[in-house]
Amino acid sequence: MAKKLSSTGPTERSSMDRGDIGRRVALRREELGLTREELDARARVAPGYVQYVEEHSATPDVSGLLSLAAALDTSMNALLGSHAELPPGLGKAAYHPRLVEMGPQECHDRLRAHGVGRVALNTADGLVIMPVSYTMADNTVAFRTTYDNGLAAADGTEVAFEVDELDEALSQGWSVLVVGRIHRVANADTERQLTERAHSAPWPGGERELWMRIVPERRTGRRIQAG
Repeated sequence: MAKKLSSTGPTERSSMDRGDIGRRVALRREELGLTREELDARARVAPGYVQYVEEHSATPDVSGLLSLAAALDTSMNALLGSHAELPPGLGKAAYHPRLVEMGPQECHDRLRAHGVGRVALNTADGLVIMPVSYTMADNTVAFRTTYDNGLAAADGTEVAFEVDELDEALSQGWSVLVVGRIHRVANADTERQLTERAHSAPWPGGERELWMRIVPERRTGRRIQAG
């Protein structure tokens, strides 16, 4: 029997769309060497069903997802990307993965597209790594902290900043590393501009009024491609 696309409400749809079902279906199909037509037949769905799922932000109903998962020798949870609720790093490596160096522009684009990273620095107690919510401003990494934080005390020193993303259902991921000197922002106009540009207040909350900036001296990135 031909499967149909679901008419789920906005909340349910947005939750599923975050898993990018069509992209996962396409990648798994290509891993198995199947054409869209072959997958239509294998999943016993209407001709053109797989093409529509792969090319649109459509949410198949549960029976459609189960049919696709069975035909692709995978699970419905994998197609939904429900691994996002699990601790990262427990997924299995892909078959024949490739480690690809990213160019400066791709590293820059990845940095601008995200908002949480980690700063590694030396403190009186040794090396520490601190998560921060950040924004990109004039090619620098800017974030807010408190005046009594170890980050504030690192003013003028060299630090490392890293941001990454994992997609365990697809066994893919990437990371960008920035190395440079960290400085306090002392100019009131610059502070105001950074506050206006920030896409979010600091996640930990509290009085975090000191803006810090990392001026990149080196910026590198790598991504893992499956298959």
